[in-house]
Amino acid sequence: MCGRFTLRASPETVVEHFGLDEPPELSARYNIAPGQPVAAIRATDGGETRLFELRTWGLVPGWAKEPSIGHHMINARAETIAEKPAFRGAFRQRRCLIPADGFYEWASGPTPKQPYHVAREDTALFGFAGLWEVWRSEEGRAVHSCTIVTTRANATLRCIHDRMPVILDPCDYAPWLDPAQGDAERLREILIPCPEEWLVLRTVGLRVNDPRNDDPECVAPAPPHPGQAALL
Repeated sequence: MCGRFTLRASPETVVEHFGLDEPPELSARYNIAPGQPVAAIRATDGGETRLFELRTWGLVPGWAKEPSIGHHMINARAETIAEKPAFRGAFRQRRCLIPADGFYEWASGPTPKQPYHVAREDTALFGFAGLWEVWRSEEGRAVHSCTIVTTRANATLRCIHDRMPVILDPCDYAPWLDPAQGDAERLREILIPCPEEWLVLRTVGLRVNDPRNDDPECVAPAPPHPGQAALL
């Protein structure tokens, strides 16, 4: 799964990487958590323009009675995304990219579990595969939400968890975003683990366990905490 991530890239870097028309308003984030606003990029209906938006992390389907269902919808499994009622409509027509430059995972073992920050060796920006929705209350209040698609872990991640977010190859951004791309099998072909050499794991301190902490110390390398041994 993916329950926390980071986005420290400059607005200009986000523009260049994702092909936006203008820099978004962004500040560095070191511990993005479910329920918080996250950056999301989607294409216009014609597919020519990419739009940057802020959406609540935790997808709320249009048919939901209450938006609180989003607490349980922070991830969508790639293997069942086309069949699950909560995700199948968005998978067909409402796909997005969620910019990130790292994410956290916790190794199984004694409590508190050892956290790891997973990123590119050069801390480069990448895009998670995501889905987006708009939910409206009877009074007309709108909730703009999103979820992160996950898949089986690659060899780099498998030592700490069996799932990981789908990190798309940049050459797959266009077909993933294209609202006119309706070939489910073609889309599923790109919802796979990224190459293991893309990512490195580093142990970090327990500060990241509290979502109220959002500062550089969250990603600072740290030795395994007492009672845990690094799996690297």
